[in-house]
Amino acid sequence: MPQKIILIGSGPAGLTAAIYTARAGLEPLVIAGFQAGGQLMLTTKVENYPGFPTGIDGPELMKLMRTQAERYGAKFIDDDAKSVDFSSRPFKVTTSDETYEGKAIIIATGASTRWLGLESEQKLIGRGVSSCATCDGFFFKNKEVIVVGGGDGAMEEALYLANLANKVTVIHRRDQLRASKIMQERAFKNPKIHFIWDSIVTEILGENRVERVKINNVKTGDDIKFKCDGVFIAIGQDPNTKLFEGHVELDIKGFVVTDGTRTNIEGVFCAGDAFDYRYRQAITAAGSGCEAAIDAERWLSEQE
Repeated sequence: MPQKIILIGSGPAGLTAAIYTARAGLEPLVIAGFQAGGQLMLTTKVENYPGFPTGIDGPELMKLMRTQAERYGAKFIDDDAKSVDFSSRPFKVTTSDETYEGKAIIIATGASTRWLGLESEQKLIGRGVSSCATCDGFFFKNKEVIVVGGGDGAMEEALYLANLANKVTVIHRRDQLRASKIMQERAFKNPKIHFIWDSIVTEILGENRVERVKINNVKTGDDIKFKCDGVFIAIGQDPNTKLFEGHVELDIKGFVVTDGTRTNIEGVFCAGDAFDYRYRQAITAAGSGCEAAIDAERWLSEQE
C-alpha cells in the first residue's frame, strides 16, 4: 500500500509539514536525510523564532519539531532520497535501501549556502561567521563586520548590517559590483559601507570568535590582515533540487517553480528554501510547510 503522503527533507519546512499532515491523519513518511535538520543545524543561536524569548539553539529547535511530529504519528527514515519518479501515481521515492510509494509528495529539501571553502570558515560558523544578516545581524550591533560578495544579495546584507554595525566592509574579487544599479547606488551612498576591491578572503582568524581575516589582492598578490568582529558570506545559495531535475519544473537557478506551494505536477508540492530564494528564514520556511501540508491534505481529499 502506498503512503498517503511522503515528505522529502527535515528542516523547518519539512518538519512543520510533518506536524500538520500527521495531525490531519495522513500518517506522513518523512525521508529526513542523513544530515537531517537543514541549515539550522549550523546555527548556534536562533533569537528571531517566535516563542523563544531567550533564544534557542538551532539543533535543539529542530529536535523539538521532530519530537512534536513523531508524537502525532509521523514516521522518519534517516536516509537520503536517491531518486524520484513522478511520472505516474503513486509517486516513487527511492533511498539507498528501499523504494517508497506515496499518493502525494511535499518537497522540502531546502538550499545550501555557497561557502568560501575555507577550513577556518567552517570552524567559526556560528562564532562570527554567518550567511544570514537577518538571522545574526543583531549580534553585531556597534561592531565591525565584513560582507563577502558583489551581487544584490551581498548589497542587501550590507545595507541591513549598516543599520546595526558601526562599519561594514564589502570585499569583492572584482573591481566593480555585479549588483543591480539601484542596489549599488544605495550601498555607495551609505556612509557606513566601505569597499575593498579585487580581493578575496583566504583565511578567517580567531580562536573561539572571529577576530580578523586575511585578504589577498588578486591583482597585486599582496596580503593584508583586516580586523573585524564578523564575516557574512553572501556569494549565493544553491537549492538542493538536483534530485528533481526532469521531474518537476525548476527555474534557471534550480529553484522549484511553484504556484503557491503547487508544482507543475499535480499532487507534488513544495515548501521552504527549495523554492523560496527571497526570505530564507526559519519562520517563513515553517509557514510554507504549513501551507503545503494544508494544500496536500485538501488535494488528497478531492482525489478520494
